[in-house]
Amino acid sequence: MSFRALLWALGLLVAALFAASLLIGPAGLSPSDSLAALIAGRGEAAALVMREIRLPRAILGALVGASLGLSGAALQGYLRNPLAEPGLIGVSSSAALGAVIALQTGLAGAFALALPLMALAGALIAVLILLGLAGPRGGALTLILAGIALSALAGALTSLVLNLSPNPYAAAEIVFWMMGSLTDRSFTHVWLALPLTLIGWALILPLVRGLDALTLGEDAAAALGVRLARLRVTLVVGVAACVGAGVAVAGAIGFVGLIVPHLLRPLVGARPGRLLPASALGGAALLLAADIAVRLIVPERDLKLGVLTAIVGAPLFLHLIYKTRAAQ
Repeated sequence: MSFRALLWALGLLVAALFAASLLIGPAGLSPSDSLAALIAGRGEAAALVMREIRLPRAILGALVGASLGLSGAALQGYLRNPLAEPGLIGVSSSAALGAVIALQTGLAGAFALALPLMALAGALIAVLILLGLAGPRGGALTLILAGIALSALAGALTSLVLNLSPNPYAAAEIVFWMMGSLTDRSFTHVWLALPLTLIGWALILPLVRGLDALTLGEDAAAALGVRLARLRVTLVVGVAACVGAGVAVAGAIGFVGLIVPHLLRPLVGARPGRLLPASALGGAALLLAADIAVRLIVPERDLKLGVLTAIVGAPLFLHLIYKTRAAQ
């Protein structure tokens, strides 16, 4: 399959899953009633369900999934490590820490946007610390070590907040939020995440040439005119914008940024530049499909999206590892 045909196939898959996300739900609306409510506003209750519940949920599923897939592919290309994923540099855990603080202190209850704004603040602080630790001349290994340290610190502080929480209801709310979900999201969350998501995409997608050059090694890439320090800063800021926005509105959702590039890499000739747009579309498709699945598997219970992606992603990743070992 050619690269263009692959992008078309993935694009059509995302469009089909987006439409399915709009039409599937517990409200019991027929496809014709759903479309009439969405387009023409026919039926007050049906229009409310379609325009204020299902549409923003589907949009966020596509946005967050694309951001996670794109970020995972970009980090794997830069670090030249197939195990790299968006959580590696510590931004997602730091964003989660910001949200946890908002829940624990009661800010989330006093101000509706406190939780996502605190998550974004956590992501911003993580970027500043990460760039400070890595330094202007730090290489890929320095970035990995700084990210692991930052992720471990944010995870420890999150555990500390849970451990010292005097309110069991707040602790339960924190745990459920960290599982990741798109339930009860509105256009307020869409407008909050969209600007940062687009900024992240705009920073990462132009890095195609630099990531392709890095397959030859850092010295060869520098000889080809790639400014490695600028590429690293641009990549970190772009990934932080994408992941921070995603965590702020959907919580922690794992394995999307790790699995999708693995699945699509053989189809793009193992070229990191081509893997970026393919992984963005693949991530959107995977998260939309997972969000549809959580509504169908146990519709009477709020099955968390992050739980399902982990349950599906971990065995799939183990299977990929087994295939790789068998091929050696």
